[in-house]
Amino acid sequence: MDTTNDYMDLEVRIIDALKMVYDPEIPVNIYDLGLIYEIRLEDNDTSVFIKMTLTNPNCPVADVLPNEVKEAVEHVEGIEKVELQLVFEPEWSKDMMSEAAMLELGLI
Repeated sequence: MDTTNDYMDLEVRIIDALKMVYDPEIPVNIYDLGLIYEIRLEDNDTSVFIKMTLTNPNCPVADVLPNEVKEAVEHVEGIEKVELQLVFEPEWSKDMMSEAAMLELGLI
């Protein structure tokens, strides 16, 4: 069994799940927005730790969006536990967005 490929496949499926979550005020998924700072698989790849931020600390969906992220990743086959840490350092900026997100928002 190639554990490197299994790990990469699981990470891709987690990223795909994250790309299904959107900040309702911005028509770009949270992954391409650059809100996900870290994804770390733990416990024989059945548990995932996610470090994320919001576009600003006063985001109107601050109490809802982290739960949506957690629920989306919990639905990934093989994931039994999701630990999510919401941080505000480093502060999010437009520079963290993917090129696709910038294009979608007309910034390039």
